[in-house]
Amino acid sequence: MLAVVYKQNSQVKVEEVEDPKLEAPTDCVIRVTSAGICGSDLHMYEGRTASKAGQVFGHENMGVVEQVGPGVVSIKKGDRVVLPFNIACGTCFDCVRGRTEACLVANPDAPHAGYGYAGMGPYRGGQAELLRVPWADFNCLKVPGQPGDDLEDDFLLLSDVFPTAYHGTELANVRPGATVAVFGAGPVGLLAGYCALLRGASEVYVVDSVPERLAKVKEMGAIPIDFTKGDPVKQIVDLRRGNPLIMGALRPGEEKALGVMCGIDAVGYQSRDIQGADAHGGREKPTQVLEQLVELVNPTGSIGVVGVYLAPDPGAADENAKQGIYPLPWAKVFDKGITVGTGQTPVKRYNHFLRDLIIAGRARPGMIVSHRLPLRDAPDAYQKFDARKDGYTKVILKPQLSPKARA
Repeated sequence: MLAVVYKQNSQVKVEEVEDPKLEAPTDCVIRVTSAGICGSDLHMYEGRTASKAGQVFGHENMGVVEQVGPGVVSIKKGDRVVLPFNIACGTCFDCVRGRTEACLVANPDAPHAGYGYAGMGPYRGGQAELLRVPWADFNCLKVPGQPGDDLEDDFLLLSDVFPTAYHGTELANVRPGATVAVFGAGPVGLLAGYCALLRGASEVYVVDSVPERLAKVKEMGAIPIDFTKGDPVKQIVDLRRGNPLIMGALRPGEEKALGVMCGIDAVGYQSRDIQGADAHGGREKPTQVLEQLVELVNPTGSIGVVGVYLAPDPGAADENAKQGIYPLPWAKVFDKGITVGTGQTPVKRYNHFLRDLIIAGRARPGMIVSHRLPLRDAPDAYQKFDARKDGYTKVILKPQLSPKARA
C-alpha cells in the first residue's frame, strides 16, 4: 500500500509499504478514506521528537472496515468508522474510568498510545491506504453515510481536533455566559473557540497572527486578536473596558476582573515571542502563551492547556527546554487561585455526543478544512502547512484520490 513515510527533518515521502494484517482476534483493518495532517505531526516533521526514519505518520483517521478478527462482535466489514487518536484497550484501570488517553496496556513503554506518533507505541499511522485498528470494538466509532459525503470532513475531525478543542473548554471550565480567550487559531484553537460558543460563552477572543486564521475566527462569530498589533492581554482588556455595557454592570472593585474567566492554550511549546513576531512566526518562546494566560485570566478563573508540551525535544533552544522544563509564574497562579488543567484528550469521552451534534446539524467542525488533497501531495502539503502559507489551515489527505491507489 501507499503511505506517508518520515525520512528526515522536514522531509516525508509517499512510498510503498507492507499492507497491515490482523495481529489479534480483536483487530480490524480499515481502508482509509480521510486522514488529517495535524499540527502535532509537524513536531515530528520538524525533528522536534524522537521519530525515526520509516515511521508512517497519521493519527487522525477514518475509513471503511475491510477485515475484522474473529473476536470482533460489534463492527463488521463495510461499516464506516472514525478512530480516536488514542489507542486504548477499554478494560484497564484508566480506561474503565474514562481516561482512555492514559491506557496502561496499549503501549509497553508509556501510559498512552496512538497511531503513527513518536513515543506512543508500535502502531503505524493512517496517512496510508490501509490501517490496522487494535481493540476494534472499543476504538471504532461508527458513523452514518457514505465515504466522500457532505459529512466526511466533520466526522474525520472526531478523531482528534474536535474532541481536543472540546476538552480544552472542559479543562477551562467554560460555562454559559463565560468570558473566554483562546491563544492559537490553528485547527484546535479555531474549534476551541467554536466549542466555547456552542457551550454558551458570552465573549470569545481568539489570538493569532495569520490573516487567514483570524478571518476564520471572525467568520465563526468570535473576536479575532492579532498579536502583531500589540500585547494581546492589553488588547482584550482594553476591548472589555471600552464596552459601556460591561463597565455599567460592574460594582466597585470588580474592575479587577476585566480579564477573562476561561483561558485556553492551543499553541503549546512552540509559541512565539510577541516581540518582533510577524504574521507567519517569530522567535520561539515556549512559555509565552502560558505567561499571557496567567496575566489575563481573572482571579479564581481557569486555564485549559491542550497545546502540546513534550520531551525530549531535540530542537529546543537550551538543555532545560530539551527536557520539557520551563520557568513559569506559579506564584501568580497561586495568588490568583487559578485552576490549571492539562493533558492529552480522552477522545472516547466526547466523540459519541459530538458525533450526534454533527448528525443533528448543530455542529459543523469541518468548516475549518482548507485543503483536501490526494495522498501523493502529502510532501508539499506538509511543507506549506508547516510554513503557515497559502491558506493551509487544515489539510485532509484522501488516499482514494491518488492515481496510484488501488481500486
